[in-house]
Amino acid sequence: MTKRVLMLGASGKLGRMLRAVWRHIPQQDYEIIPVFRTLTDFPGAVTWQPGEDAAVLPRIDSIISVWGVTRGDDEALSTNARLAVAAMDLATELGAERVLHASTQAIYKPKTTPINEDSALQPANAYGLSKLLAERAVTQWRETHPHGPRAVQLRIGNVAGAESLFANLSPEGTVTLDQFADGSGPSRSYIAPQDLATCITGLLQSDFEGPINVAAPQTTSMEAIARAAGADVRWKPAPPQAMQRMALDTTRLDGLCALSEQAADPVHLVEGAQATGEWP
Repeated sequence: MTKRVLMLGASGKLGRMLRAVWRHIPQQDYEIIPVFRTLTDFPGAVTWQPGEDAAVLPRIDSIISVWGVTRGDDEALSTNARLAVAAMDLATELGAERVLHASTQAIYKPKTTPINEDSALQPANAYGLSKLLAERAVTQWRETHPHGPRAVQLRIGNVAGAESLFANLSPEGTVTLDQFADGSGPSRSYIAPQDLATCITGLLQSDFEGPINVAAPQTTSMEAIARAAGADVRWKPAPPQAMQRMALDTTRLDGLCALSEQAADPVHLVEGAQATGEWP
């Protein structure tokens, strides 16, 4: 039987990318109901925002919460914690079993060894701090609502097509990368939008609750991504504080939704970004 999943933040960048690839996910029985804050003619969408009557929304099985603020001052970014709690409250009203919150790898303290879910949480920027505070707000909510919907914190790596490299990348263009002492550039934990959607459906089918890293099982060279996109690479000396490699440990994810090594292939990532229609 098809289960209904409400997507909060459906009009944002990540929401649009997930909606674009969702119908191509094999063997999944989840119908996405996108939520927009303003009127839209998108098929199947509903219009709602916090503070409005939730009676306009249907009964659902789960919520995917990808809404939030990515830039701005502290006041603007503090919206992320409020939206995270609003998603939990809404799930309760609509009878949902769980909420999948889009968090980020930016909540971790950067380090050169693989980062697992028990690693130190020390965001290096204001956005990462806002998402850490959002996670803590959900944890506090669950402590006071022990019988409420389960909460999953998706600590997502770099989504192909939705992060800074791809924002500065275009076919036949030029991108500037840090060059380290060994002559190579940075590598990071990436994930294609299609693989992210696959992991989401896997988590919707599980009883998992808590934080989970979501990325390909290996890092990908930014230079390799740029070359796969048909771009030229210009180098600049890496500053002393720059990290050459940052990797998410995906052992926990592998037990629920194992991605193949191809998930980190640069061509796969570029093609995945292109398939959404959101890049280039």
